This record gives sequence, C-alpha cells and structure tokens, in this order.
Amino acid sequence: MEKETARQTGVNKSTSRKTTSGRSIVPAQRPSRSRGTESVTGPCKICGSNSWDNDDIRGETSCSDCGYVAAENMIDPGAEWTNHSGGDDRSRVGAPTTLTLSDKGLSTEIRRSDLTSGSAKRHGMSGKALRDWRRRQRIDQRSKTRDSRSRNLSKAMQFIRDRGDLPPQIEQQAAGLYRHAVDRGLVTGRSIRGVSAACVYVAAREAEIPRKIEEISEAFDMTKEVEVKELKRTIRLVARTLGAHHITGPEEYFEKFHSDLGLHPSVLGKVRETWELVKDDLSWQGKKPSGIAGVILYKSSQDSSSPRTQSDVCKVAGISEVTLRGLLKILNQMLESRGNR
Repeated sequence: MEKETARQTGVNKSTSRKTTSGRSIVPAQRPSRSRGTESVTGPCKICGSNSWDNDDIRGETSCSDCGYVAAENMIDPGAEWTNHSGGDDRSRVGAPTTLTLSDKGLSTEIRRSDLTSGSAKRHGMSGKALRDWRRRQRIDQRSKTRDSRSRNLSKAMQFIRDRGDLPPQIEQQAAGLYRHAVDRGLVTGRSIRGVSAACVYVAAREAEIPRKIEEISEAFDMTKEVEVKELKRTIRLVARTLGAHHITGPEEYFEKFHSDLGLHPSVLGKVRETWELVKDDLSWQGKKPSGIAGVILYKSSQDSSSPRTQSDVCKVAGISEVTLRGLLKILNQMLESRGNR
C-alpha cells in the first residue's frame, strides 16, 4: 500500500527529472505519437472515474482524477525507435524498395565510390585493405547475378538509371515496364539496350513529358539507321503488349521547346493561345507533333521582342527547315480563316 501511494504521488510530478547537479533530464520523445500502449478499461478502483492518462514513455496508465497507477510496464506494440549511435534519426528501417535495382535494393552493397584511392585515404585504409575490399566487392557483385535473369535486370537497370535522364518517379515506371517486358518474353532475341531505351521512351510518353526518339537513341548509343529503326519497332511492340497507348500531342512539347529556346515567359502564353485557336483543325492530321509545336513557337517568337531563327527552332524540334516552312503556311492559313470569321 505504501508503494502504491508513492506511485500515486509520483505520477502527478513532471516527467522531467533532476540529477544531483541540478540539471533537468527530459525524457526523449518518440517520433510517432499515433502509436500507443495497451490502455486500461473500466472505472478506477479508488475513485470510480473512467478518465485515464497514458504515459507512453514510462508505459503507465493512471487515473486523471486521483492519480492512481492502474497499470505499468505495459507492452508497446509499435516499432522500436532506439538509436545506439547517438544521432537524431532513430528510425531503424532501411531505404525503401526501388525497381531501378535488380534486387529492388533489398540486399547490401559495397559501393565502388567507397573503394577509390581518395576514399580509402579518408577512411584510413591501407593499400592491402583496399585491395581486399575490392576483391570482396567483386565477389559480392558476382554472387548477386548468378542467373541470367539477374544479370539481365542488373544491366538494364543500369541503362535506365545512367542514360534515361528521367525524374525518379518516371524512372521507377520505366523500370517497372522493363520488368513486365521480361515477364512477357519481349527481351528474348532483342538487345537489352534497345528494350530499356523503348521502356524509357514509353514511360516518358505516358507521363506526358515526351522525349524525341532521336534523343533517346543518342543517349543509348543507338545512332545507326538500323538501330533507330529497331528502336522504333521495339517501342511499338512494348506499347502494344503492355497497353501503353497514350498519344502525344503538340501541347506536351511547348514547355520543353520554350525552355530549350530560352524564350520569354510571355511567349509561352501566346503559344497556348494560338494552339487553342487551331488545335481542332483537321489539317494537322498526320503531322509530327514536335513539328507542330515547333512551328507555333516559331510563329509566336516572331511576333515577340525575342525572335528565333528557323534553324534554331528546327534543331530543337527535330525537323527540317523545309518542313517548318510547310507547316508555317498551314498555320498562317488557319489563322487567316479564323480572323475572317
């Protein structure tokens, strides 16, 4: 009974304690407050109140009216947030899984950047220790890619990360498309480089940030005419098999071409106004979307204080000057017909 009375008295005190030197020690707060310990149900044995206070730090439940400690050393069903290294981050979880790694990032990795001569000097490693760790890194890498599928995914994910030049979220989608392509057997008989390039192109197109095929082929070192044709065929196959049927429109190229040409922001507003006037005209049928975007940007830049030459626009849009002039005639006819109405 005396112990119980002492516990009742102690529960009303502040959670902070003082040492002999007079310095207060505040208990560390858990990063997640939504998690709680097992609570007590029913009325208080002392006063009959149904109001309880939970102390998650001490693992106690006490009556909020009389201070009676009804339960102690309760079980915390949440995760353990203990950091033995003394840092601020007490989470004990690793990095999230990612599709851009062959093993989805679930295994440990000895990074090559940590085994350079400069890193070895910073870490205080001798030459012999550096050679030993490099040997362990090679053995570790080989042990993860023993089967052909793992080697295939490892090489493809490296292509997508290094050459895709995509935002992280779209990079994940491209990696997911490649994994589906492997499951459907689309990689069999085709180059890993070509299928990964096709997945990058399709993922960017589905996210409405399209890339030109010429840009993708150059990034993946597929500049030969035969390789570009093979890439186009692979893109059609991947899109048809995986159900990626988004059609790219000229409006999706406006911001990218506007940025590449370094035009004033007001020109982009003029471009959108022009497109709203002519987007429903059937004369655009069968025309290259990037070419349509290029000619509208060229027309709008000519009416502004920062005009761009046909050569500059053609380099960005990936069309010839003859094509640009032909599209410009069509655009002028549309605008004239709109003005006469």
